[in-house]
Amino acid sequence: MNNTWPIIILVGSQLLFTTSDLMARHYMTKLGFTTATFLSIWFVIYALIRTFATFGQLYVFTNVDLGKTMALFGAISIILANILGFLVLKEVLSPAAYIGVTLAVVAFIVLVLS
Repeated sequence: MNNTWPIIILVGSQLLFTTSDLMARHYMTKLGFTTATFLSIWFVIYALIRTFATFGQLYVFTNVDLGKTMALFGAISIILANILGFLVLKEVLSPAAYIGVTLAVVAFIVLVLS
């Protein structure tokens, strides 16, 4: 199998996790931490997205060394969360935080190329 598939699936599954995190932030802030919140349709969709993303994560675990996999998931998570935080939530971080995000990008590139 092509060596790029695990990376594509890794990014895709992390994108699904991050999307569900954005959903949770929106609905949990709006609806609160109540039983009704967890019995609503958004939560079912949230759980399905995360389940599908978990299958992608398990695929990557079977095709990439564990240490590299976890480092890649961490770097992708930081990158996606910050991009979506900026674009969707309009969050602006400190310059030091953006330096950290840049280091995560560099780490991701080094891991992918190694």
